[in-house]
Amino acid sequence: MTNPALPSGSIGPRIVACLALLVLSCTLYCPAEEKQVATRKPPAAGEIKSAMQRGVDFLITSQNKDGSWGSARNTKGLNIFAPVPGAHHAFRAAVTSLCLSSLIETNAEEGNAKAKAAIRRAEEWMLTNLGSVRRATGDAIYNVWGHSYGIAALVLMHEKTGNASRKARIKKVIEHQIKMLEKYESVDGGWGYYDFRYQAKQPSSSSISFTNATALVALKDAAKIGINVPDRLVKRAVASIKRQRKPDFSYAYGEYLKLRPMAGINRPGGSLGRSQACNIALRYWGDEKVTDQVLDTWLDRLWARNGWLSIGRKRPIPHESWFAVAGYFFYYGHYYAALCLEDLKDSKNAAHHGGQLAAIIVPLQEKDGSWWDYPLYSYHRPYGTAFALMTLQRCLPQED
Repeated sequence: MTNPALPSGSIGPRIVACLALLVLSCTLYCPAEEKQVATRKPPAAGEIKSAMQRGVDFLITSQNKDGSWGSARNTKGLNIFAPVPGAHHAFRAAVTSLCLSSLIETNAEEGNAKAKAAIRRAEEWMLTNLGSVRRATGDAIYNVWGHSYGIAALVLMHEKTGNASRKARIKKVIEHQIKMLEKYESVDGGWGYYDFRYQAKQPSSSSISFTNATALVALKDAAKIGINVPDRLVKRAVASIKRQRKPDFSYAYGEYLKLRPMAGINRPGGSLGRSQACNIALRYWGDEKVTDQVLDTWLDRLWARNGWLSIGRKRPIPHESWFAVAGYFFYYGHYYAALCLEDLKDSKNAAHHGGQLAAIIVPLQEKDGSWWDYPLYSYHRPYGTAFALMTLQRCLPQED
């Protein structure tokens, strides 16, 4: 006799089996077990470089005529909340910044006239348009992504030019972007990308852990080239991330969830795409608790539990996957993992993790040379490709 509480036929047992698997997967983390996960043979340097070249070619051919990347033209049945036009100004600024950063970091312009021209167009677009990016509406604050990734790209532009007047111009734009981060800082410290509370002049948004991390990494880049970064701005963002940190270095999605530490989205599987960014941001700003062991553990965890991020990849609805993982965490999380491995003191261990990251990223390249993880108008292929390129750049074996 079938259980009346379950669907008839074979579906019921499948549901029970899936639930059992989910419960088993939610058990406490055991580093020793994850160390035993079989490693995949990392791709050779030549294979990585070939994939990267195809990615660079995709970015060159997909660049808009004005030098930017992405648009609002490609829609689907369910589109992410994006009030026009401001939300798309923010998306385009963030995505263009990422694409430009990836072309500079991978030295794409060396021996490639088309890449050099693409970089030049993108740089001029940035210097002309980034300063006008603002909050779209009282509740949509996507511009914080544009400010953060804009700073990171501008720093790379500053470093590669030898022209003193151009350096000065770039520096002014960076300083303006930092002022924008000050202007749109949450009253709680740090940044959120929605304000569903009061929509005040200074956002009353819940501070989001990985948004804070993104901004803090960019601000550290700015500080390295001598830009003044307000101490109060950094301290408040760091404090916010720490309030969201659990003992195992999982991080709550946002401060509004910090009192629900065992909710799926806040568990290790849900934090896979955030912990890497939060760990490296805190480490950059002097948190001694984020040791090499912490970075190593979470890099192992990212490899062993990569399926949780993979299940969410390319799903059209945010947070519909296990542990409320959204597709757009996939390449984001792997990029910040690459920053973590880059910061490891043990070069042999870093090379091991780099090989594993490359083994994840390279096979996922699309036929057109792009990588993407979440359908977002026409922004997803450029930003996914940019993240993948910057990840693979850090996975290349070091030459003796």
